[in-house]
Parts: sequence; structure tokens; C-alpha cells
Amino acid sequence: MSVPRDVPVGDDDDDRRPRSVYGVGDEPDPRFSLANERTALAWMRTALALVAGGIGLTSLGSVAELPAFLDVVAALGCVAGGALAIRAVLGWRAHERALRVGRPLRAPRSLAWLAALVALLAVVLAGYALSQVR
Repeated sequence: MSVPRDVPVGDDDDDRRPRSVYGVGDEPDPRFSLANERTALAWMRTALALVAGGIGLTSLGSVAELPAFLDVVAALGCVAGGALAIRAVLGWRAHERALRVGRPLRAPRSLAWLAALVALLAVVLAGYALSQVR
């Protein structure tokens, strides 16, 4: 069944959400949709790792009486994880819609930001560790 692009699918039996994604265009090859979902889930795992790392750092800091500076770093990790989780969902949505309406996929801009954030966290924490060596 071919559906014109950017026109809502008139199938009342299709109750998938969000309608802004599933209600337009043609059904793509399921392999592409599943690959898009796997990518979103990988981003979500990374977001969870940032949040877990932040929680772990805060917990360790309170037990070991580490400086409050590490709580700030931990909070930034948690906030970054939350932002990345939202970005994963928005990216999934944009890519799924692009697949359905036959548009090219956007370049992965979030990847460069995530790499920069992880590198910055690594440098900050390495600098802190080196400052504690006596």
C-alpha cells in the first residue's frame, strides 16, 4: 500500500504513537526502523551511564568526605545524562519520520557534543586525581 508523503495514514486500526511519526508517509523497511530504535537505545544506555556515574561520584564523595567540587562534576554528569536521554528520543523521532517520508537523515551532531563532554569530564577528574597525589 503506497501512501502519499506527508499525508496522514487513514488507517483507523493503527493506534501507534506518536501519530506525528507513524501517521505520515510510507512504512519503511522494518530493518531500518529497528536499527533506528537500537541506536536510540544505545544513546539511552549512554545517558543512563552518565546519570549512574554522577550518582556514584556523589555517593563516594559523601562517604569519603571528598570536596564539594566533585558534587558539581557529578551534578553536571547527571544533567548531561538527562539531556542526552531527551536527545535520544528526539533523534529517534526525527530519524523515524525521515525514513517514513523519504528524506535524508540528519548528521549526528550530538555525537561530537557527547565526545567533548566525556573528554572534559575525563580531564577534570584526571586533574583532580593528580592534584590529590602527594
